[in-house]
Amino acid sequence: MNYYVSVLKKYAVFSGRSRRAEYWYFALFNIIFSIALGIVSSVINDNENIISILYSLAILIPGLAVSVRRLHDIGKSGWMILLFLIPLIGAIWLLVLMCLDSNPAENKYGPNPKGATISSTIN
Repeated sequence: MNYYVSVLKKYAVFSGRSRRAEYWYFALFNIIFSIALGIVSSVINDNENIISILYSLAILIPGLAVSVRRLHDIGKSGWMILLFLIPLIGAIWLLVLMCLDSNPAENKYGPNPKGATISSTIN
């Protein structure tokens, strides 16, 4: 739950880097909340799914922001989020990118959020 809250605190922050855990916990909680909202919608007989639509709109910007920061974490441009627009292959490739491990060193998007850096000294 801490990762979900941290994403919401950075509501529209598209700069910096996000760890894999932050991204995937955010995705997990969104799935859980969406299922719960679907159940609530069916219980209250909300045929238009207004509650789900409002939740999706509210979570759209933080979802895009954490996705862009996740791409930054692996050293890719945030514009690669547009891969999602390519039917099937784009979504699969974006899924693969989101599963990759962080660049261990600082990159042009900021320091490693894990706190680990690679020493470049040779003894």
